[in-house]
Amino acid sequence: MLIYGANGYTGRLAAQHAVERGLRPVLAGRSTAEVRALADELGFEWRAFPLDNPAAVREALDGITAVLHAAGPFSATSKPMADACIATGTHYIDITGEIPVFESLAARDAEARDAGTVLLPGAGFDVAPSDCLAAHVKQRLPSATRLRLGIQPGRSVSRGTARTMIEGAARGTAVRRNGRIVELAEMPTASIDFGDGPRPSVGVGWGDVATAWRSTRIPDISVYFRATRAMRAAARAPRLMRNLLGTSAAQHVMKRLIDRMPPGPDAEQRARGSALVVAEAWDDAGLRVMSRLETMEPYALTARTAVEVARRVVAGEVVAGFHTPASAFGADFILEFDRSLRTDVQTRPIS
Repeated sequence: MLIYGANGYTGRLAAQHAVERGLRPVLAGRSTAEVRALADELGFEWRAFPLDNPAAVREALDGITAVLHAAGPFSATSKPMADACIATGTHYIDITGEIPVFESLAARDAEARDAGTVLLPGAGFDVAPSDCLAAHVKQRLPSATRLRLGIQPGRSVSRGTARTMIEGAARGTAVRRNGRIVELAEMPTASIDFGDGPRPSVGVGWGDVATAWRSTRIPDISVYFRATRAMRAAARAPRLMRNLLGTSAAQHVMKRLIDRMPPGPDAEQRARGSALVVAEAWDDAGLRVMSRLETMEPYALTARTAVEVARRVVAGEVVAGFHTPASAFGADFILEFDRSLRTDVQTRPIS
């Protein structure tokens, strides 16, 4: 196993968790000094290479069975790594939550199968827990035609996640309708019960819009975040203001501000934090089911799920081609991790 981006916030957590699991991955990234320092600290082999040199990437994958790709934004980094993996027959796992990345990798399913390569993106909090919960409610209601996911994430985000969110700030909200991804000009709102009564929630273009359809074949899918005050304000903002966020000048300023943020939640925040996912499914006959899933803090969970996914892929437990976490390992995969608690809330006709 090679962890690329091991010197980043989430990649470092994954490398440290690999130590706890008794695994010995090769650590890699662009920065020779940073990767070497971490590898020396943990006692691992290391390699440094950029992703803009295809020959160098392919050469660096010599002797590697699977790559755990943790260097975002994946809109820029996924394709060169996936290209090299398919060219060398190396399995590809990442922790993206970006819809275009999921869609582009899914489109390479046949190519990956021919190469004997597993493509398994979304192995972290984006989207392993929500993908598994979506598959679970589909099992509860096989006739489901509509799926709504609600997410109450942790309180803090890493710099890498913040940069990805900034890049998507000016876009419309992606949802799936009749099996196709469409973009809503406005941010939809809803009331979702996260266990303490209905709470305002704001629609987001989350990775499950791509992955949950492949895990469940439910044709209508939308994803919401429990809304903070800032998110509610953003939902009410004029479209022109959101368009301004997409200009290169605005993106540059906001990313400079992100660089001043802490790298991510500290150890105490990860130990004490938690997250909650709600899945609701409806069918055309008026039946509704609802389930909730509580997990550990998202970054702590990502390190564990991503390393376990990579370990299983290296062990040969997944056939070549494109997969989501739930399609590869089943709806109960997420329950194998500490502090994951799933509750089936409701099965009744809609009143």
